[in-house]
Amino acid sequence: MKKSLLLIILTISVCISSFATELYPSIMSYQADRTALNRKYNNPLSEEYFQRFEKLYQEWLKALENMPYETYSLDGKMDWQLFKNHLEKELFFHGLAYEDFKKINHVADFKNDLEKFYKSRRMAVKPNAQELAATFSKIEKDIKTKWESMKKSKPFDAWQKAELASQTVEALRKSTEEAYNFYYDYDPEFTWWMKEPMKSLDKSMKDYAAFLKSHFENTVVKDDGSGIIGKPVGKLAIETELAYNMIPYTAEELLKEGEKQYAWCEAEMIKASNELGFGNDWKAALEHVKNTYVPAGEWPQIVAEMAEEAIAFLEDNDLITVPEMAKETWRTTMMSAERQRVNPFFLGGESIIISYPTSTMTQEEKMMSMRGNNPHFSRATVQHELIPGHHLQQFMNQRHFPHRRIFNTPFWVEGWTLYWEFNLWDKGFPRNAEDRIGMLFWRMHRAARIVFSLNYHLGNMTPQECIDFLVDKVGHERANAEAEVRRSFEGSYGPLYQLAYMIGGLQVYSLKNEMVQSGKMTEKQFHDFFISQNYMPIELLRARMKGEDLPRNFKSSWRFL
Repeated sequence: MKKSLLLIILTISVCISSFATELYPSIMSYQADRTALNRKYNNPLSEEYFQRFEKLYQEWLKALENMPYETYSLDGKMDWQLFKNHLEKELFFHGLAYEDFKKINHVADFKNDLEKFYKSRRMAVKPNAQELAATFSKIEKDIKTKWESMKKSKPFDAWQKAELASQTVEALRKSTEEAYNFYYDYDPEFTWWMKEPMKSLDKSMKDYAAFLKSHFENTVVKDDGSGIIGKPVGKLAIETELAYNMIPYTAEELLKEGEKQYAWCEAEMIKASNELGFGNDWKAALEHVKNTYVPAGEWPQIVAEMAEEAIAFLEDNDLITVPEMAKETWRTTMMSAERQRVNPFFLGGESIIISYPTSTMTQEEKMMSMRGNNPHFSRATVQHELIPGHHLQQFMNQRHFPHRRIFNTPFWVEGWTLYWEFNLWDKGFPRNAEDRIGMLFWRMHRAARIVFSLNYHLGNMTPQECIDFLVDKVGHERANAEAEVRRSFEGSYGPLYQLAYMIGGLQVYSLKNEMVQSGKMTEKQFHDFFISQNYMPIELLRARMKGEDLPRNFKSSWRFL
C-alpha cells in the first residue's frame, strides 16, 4: 500500500512539474476570462464586443508589465514572453477587425432597440410584449427603408466589405433570435404578441443580409471559374503574422525558399525516375506510383499496418520515447465523400481519418481518390498524422504545459510533422524508389504550398492558377488539387498555415542540427524535449532548449534558413 501511494505521489509530482510555472495561474485566469466574456457577449459583430475584448487584452498586457519578470524561472520567463506575444497579436488583429466593422456598421443603424432587447434578456428582464411587438414592426419598416437606400447607394468597393456587412446583420439577427427563444412559449403574453412580428422581422433580416452579400462593385474577380472564394490578405497582414510567429523573413524571402526546396525535390524525383527506368520524365514515374493503389476494401487495414511500421521504425532506431498509452489509444475512421471535396487526403490526431472512394462518387472521383492515396504516397502521411505526428503531439500537449495550448502556432504543429518527413528520409525510411517518389511528392507539395499560398495572398495568383500550379508542378490529380486549394482558401486556416508546414519543418531541422551536431543533446533527447514543451514559436523553444535567459524586451532574430 505504501509503495502504491508513493508511486501516485511521484506521478503527481511529475505531472505538476510538467505545467506549473509562475505564469500558469495568470494564463489560466485569462483563458477563463476570455471564455466567459465570449459566452456573455454573444454578438461578435457589435460595439460592445469589440470594446470589451479590447479592454480585456489591454488590462492583461498592463498586468504583465507589472509582473516581476526578472525573478522568474526560465519556464516562467518563456510563458511571460508567450503570453505577451499572444496578447499583442490578439489586440492588433482585433483592432483591424474593429476598424473594418466601423466601415460597414451603418448597414445596421436600426440595431439599437434590438441590442437593448437581447442585452436585457441576459438578466431575464420581462419585456412589455405589446410595446416590443410595435417596436419590432417599426424596425422592420426601418430595415426596408434602409434596404431601399442601399440599393440606390454606391456598392461596396470590395466583396469582403459586402460579406462583413451581411455577417453583421446576420449576427444581429441571431442574437435577437436567441433572446426571442428565451421568452417564447415560457411567457404566454410575450408569445401572443411577438410570434408574428418576430417571424416577419426575421425574414426581412435574412433577406436584407442576403442582399448585402452581393452588394459590391466587382472590381476584382471574385470567382475566377474555380468556384473557390477566398480572402487574400495582402503583404502587410502576412508579414505582421510572420512577426508574431517569430519568423524574421519577408514574404519574398520565403517565396525564394519555397522555389529552392521545390528545385531540390525535382532533382531527387529525376534520380528516382531514372532508377525506375523512366529517364528524366519524373511525371511518368509519378503516374507509375499512383497506379499502385489497392482495392478500396483492403485499404484501411494497410493504413493501420503503416502506422505500426512507423512506430516500430522510431523505436528500433531509438529516435523518440513513445508512451505506451499513446500507442494504445490511436484509432481509425473513414472520411465522407463530401468531406473529401475539401480534404482529399488523410487527416489525423488521436484518430486517423482515411480518404478513399465511396459508392456515391463518380468513376472519375473514385480513381482520383485511389490514385492520390496509393501506398507509397500514404507511407509518408500516416506517420505525419499519428506517431510521431499529430496524435503524439496532442497526447503530449494534454500532459505537458497544457496551459500553453492557447499559444497554438502552425509552425510548431505542422513544422514538427513535416520535420519528421525530412528526418525519416535521412534515416532511410523509404525502402525503394517508389517510396522515395511517394515521400518526394509530399515534400514537393509542401514547397509548392509556400509558393502558391504566398502568391495568392500577395495578389499574384488566382485560385484557378493555384490549382493549375499543383497539377503542373506537383502532379496532383485535378480534383485533389481543387480540394487542396479549396481547403487552403475557403477553410478555417490562417494565411500562413500552408507555408508553415515546410518553413516550420526547416526551423525544427535547423534546431536539431544545432543541438545534436554540437553534442549538447542526443537526437532522442532533442525529440523528447521538443515534444514536451507544447505550442510556441520555435525560436522561443530554441532559447529554452539552449538554457538562454530571455531578456524582457526579447525580439525575434533567428535566421534559420
